[in-house]
Amino acid sequence: MQQASVQPDQFTFASVLPACAKIRGLEQGMDVHQIIVENGFLSDVVAVSALVDMYAKCGSIHKARELFDKIPQRDVVSWNGMIAGYAQSGVVEKALEMFKQMQSSGVKPDSTTFSSVLLACAKMGALEQGVLVHQSIIENGSLSDVIVASALVDMYAKCGSMDSACELFEKMSQRDVIAWTAMIVGYAQNGFVEKALKTFKQMQLAGVKPDSTTFASILPACAKIGALEQGMDIHQCIIENGFLSDTVVATALGDMYAKCGNIHKARKLFDEMPNKNLVSWTAMIAGYAQNGFCMDAIKLFELMKNSGTYPNDVSFACVLLACSHAGLVDQGCKYFTGISNSYHIMPTTDHYVCMVDLLGRAGYLEVTLNFIIKMPIKPVVIVWTCLLDACKTHKNIGLGVFTANLLFELDPENAASYVLLANTYAEVGRWGEVQRLRSLMRDKGIKKTPGCSWIEDRKMVHVFRVGDRTHPQEQEIYAKLEQLSWEMKAAGYFPNSRRILNDVEEEEKELFLCHHSEKLAIAFGLLNTPPGTTIRVVKNLRVCIDCHTATKFISKIVAREIVVRDAVRFHHFKQGQCSCGDYW
Repeated sequence: MQQASVQPDQFTFASVLPACAKIRGLEQGMDVHQIIVENGFLSDVVAVSALVDMYAKCGSIHKARELFDKIPQRDVVSWNGMIAGYAQSGVVEKALEMFKQMQSSGVKPDSTTFSSVLLACAKMGALEQGVLVHQSIIENGSLSDVIVASALVDMYAKCGSMDSACELFEKMSQRDVIAWTAMIVGYAQNGFVEKALKTFKQMQLAGVKPDSTTFASILPACAKIGALEQGMDIHQCIIENGFLSDTVVATALGDMYAKCGNIHKARKLFDEMPNKNLVSWTAMIAGYAQNGFCMDAIKLFELMKNSGTYPNDVSFACVLLACSHAGLVDQGCKYFTGISNSYHIMPTTDHYVCMVDLLGRAGYLEVTLNFIIKMPIKPVVIVWTCLLDACKTHKNIGLGVFTANLLFELDPENAASYVLLANTYAEVGRWGEVQRLRSLMRDKGIKKTPGCSWIEDRKMVHVFRVGDRTHPQEQEIYAKLEQLSWEMKAAGYFPNSRRILNDVEEEEKELFLCHHSEKLAIAFGLLNTPPGTTIRVVKNLRVCIDCHTATKFISKIVAREIVVRDAVRFHHFKQGQCSCGDYW
């Protein structure tokens, strides 16, 4: 148009600037800005409003505000540009402030306004302000707008008000992909994982095609409960919908496979990704670290640096975790020093926790204590918990009691501190102290988190608790455990009952150990899956030392790989060995 010597007008600029915003083309937008100046349209509200919107959406929020403040008469486009810009840039308080000023100025909000301000409320978790916006939407007559209604559902879901989200969702006459995805994200983030998976299936049955956000939201739900079969179905759906080349989706898919214990599939997907970003590299490093393939994690971390991708604080936390799980103290210390010295990143709490865990696991308890004392940030509960766990492992009663007393002051209602100290006493047979702690917990009403394990079979998740007798296959499961018990003992297994917090008869302890939740889940898996296939179990707590030993024996007896994901890491059992090398 310019080459044809045709003069642009304000409507030309109002058309080309949104195109710049769409592709985040800040340089192109700045060129258009210069043409607006040269053609004398800088006082035109239509052209300048489009400029404000472009700068805001391209991340140049200060430039947008500078122009906005100079507009004598602001229309809905200029207000929307600023509100959306603040919301998307994470300056959500300013977005809400601008919305209030817009209403005070007499400019009527539209669907774009409401969508942007609801996004700000969702990011802040500002439920009360979101409810007020909801009221404005009703007064404005915009509740029937599918875009606004979807944004409302998203706001309520992300603010944890799933009842309100569900009520709105059910009343919607037309539901778009944003509304469905909002429900899926809401259920997943608020702990209703199986509801999230069910909603995803309902979305497909309704004929609504998922987008990249949907896939990136539902895959973590599968990962959380180790639902590999359902994750594989979603993988197929991703291929069918053409999203496998999307970096965000492919990263979430690889992360799902890693968290379900299929690390080789995760690496295959990673290698096939055409565009790897920092998140992709970090997720794969984390996958290796969590699955116990620590040297692979370190190699990939070095490969990432050599590829020109600079690590961030999360990348360093992942590689430090790998060092901790493998007992690589020197390597871990080297990485920790490099965080600030080589990459000028301020070490975070996560880095300090990893270092305490690394040093404590290796048995350097005094060094660990000195490290904590010299930390430039105040030690949080998890730091002292890591030290107490190390005291238990290395049977250091004195330091264990000192650490536990600090934890009792910091977080007096936390059952983990009492249990860890009791386990420390049990390690050395001080049963009187064990009973004293149990009585103290009982008197204070502090209850230990009950252990549970779950396993997926034919896309259904089966949950077991210790001594569980509620499963329909209860008789077969217990018969299988009894059979395995005889076979394990014949192979040289001896029950390790030293951490059972009761000074009871050994036979009773053995019976208690035999019925731990992960053993019940493994027995169920052996009964319901084809011979030779991998059994995958997830546990909400750390696997106990006896179950760890027993599972090694079982893997050899049944000639199966058994993958157990506990609260800390993965254990890949195969032919009587574990990937952790008994260092866990």
